[in-house]
Amino acid sequence: MIDPVSFGLLRGRLGFVAIITGLIFISLLPMGGDAGRLAGPDLMTCVVFVWMMRRPDFVPLWLLAGAMLTADVLLMRPFGLWAALVVIAAEILRARAVLMRELNFFMEWAVVSGLMLAMLLAYRFGFALTLIPQVSFGAALVQWLWSVIAYPAVVLFTGYVLALRKPSLGQVDAYGRRF
Repeated sequence: MIDPVSFGLLRGRLGFVAIITGLIFISLLPMGGDAGRLAGPDLMTCVVFVWMMRRPDFVPLWLLAGAMLTADVLLMRPFGLWAALVVIAAEILRARAVLMRELNFFMEWAVVSGLMLAMLLAYRFGFALTLIPQVSFGAALVQWLWSVIAYPAVVLFTGYVLALRKPSLGQVDAYGRRF
């Protein structure tokens, strides 16, 4: 019989993988991607940040890197660039998880928005450094803005539908360590 703490950890990890897999599947569907249409929000990055802010123990580094590298390969992005940026930003959030737990939602939203903007600039710098053609800066800013606007919806979805909440002060993880 599996103990409840390990089962909760396994359930959280499988839930994360299922959501990322579903978002990759939806991104691969041919839904009339007309040229000149504005890009929508990056929901995968929003999901990663929500899970890192709420329960970083559910998303270990190997799982996050594998999911993001798989997304890079299947969505035909430059291999590893966006994955590396997401992993770096997620590890920044993981390192500050104790401090972030005390922040209200608007401060959390501001921190995540700043990280997304820094990731956008680093991604564009990587493209410019390797001379890869890229979309206009305005179109990239519109996608960033959509992602910032979508973040509260992802928080509400994970909070109320998936019951993923920040741990309480006395709660311990699967290894008996306090959050």
